[in-house]
Amino acid sequence: MIEDLEGFLEHGLGDVEEAVRKAAAAEVMPRFRQLAAHEIVEKNGPHDLVTVADRRAEEHLTAALTGLLPGSVVVGEEAVHADPASYAALRGDAPVWIVDPVDGTRQFVHGDPGFCTLVALARGGELLASWTYAPALDEMAVAVRGRGARLGGKELRCGAPEPGRPIEVATSHPDFTTPDQKRALLGLRTDGVHTRPCGSAGLEYLAIAKGELDAIAFSWENAWDHAAGLLLVAEAGGDHRTVAGEHFRIAGDNALPFTAARDTATVDRLVALLSGGA
Repeated sequence: MIEDLEGFLEHGLGDVEEAVRKAAAAEVMPRFRQLAAHEIVEKNGPHDLVTVADRRAEEHLTAALTGLLPGSVVVGEEAVHADPASYAALRGDAPVWIVDPVDGTRQFVHGDPGFCTLVALARGGELLASWTYAPALDEMAVAVRGRGARLGGKELRCGAPEPGRPIEVATSHPDFTTPDQKRALLGLRTDGVHTRPCGSAGLEYLAIAKGELDAIAFSWENAWDHAAGLLLVAEAGGDHRTVAGEHFRIAGDNALPFTAARDTATVDRLVALLSGGA
């Protein structure tokens, strides 16, 4: 299996990109701005929606991705919602595809193009490759562990924030924070830091990799929201850590909130603020 996986990482990555594009073209974009009311369901409140596009796209990707890499398994947002025990595959030995079929479902439902499809490949808790595809914006970012990150074929580099200006940070929606996490996030309300609510998590990570956003500070750890973006940012030269000073673990058990940023210095500063330091 290890030899098969290494060969796949050498020769099969383009097939994954094609599969992601096909799933979005077949199941997501035909429903963009075309959803009927009965095709939208609240899962855990008005800010946590699922649509027929989410379900169909995940089914499409599950079949395509496991077909490309025999022996692999899928941890998808909608499948885990139906069977929470399936999340444990992240701790197993098989290669695992981590799938968010429509990241930014709220934006998708409202006809906003700020949504994307996220796919990451991992094994043993280690991220190996990721794909961030914003079909309505025609953007595809790909990251491969140790080989860098690219957007539309061009290398991505985060770069450091411009000295002297406030750090721009996208943060969790209050609905997804505990009281302790709210207090930690309040630490970012200080001179030199400007915060705003996040949109699609995948596109916020892409904005960091492009150098258009300085950092995120998030308080939830669902792997499908973060796996693709964390690898993308890391391969573009950025960094990430939790309030415990540890790198984020995709299998869970992280101290929250956590941050990802354009450079390690910014991560250090934000971790100190989130932890109650100066």
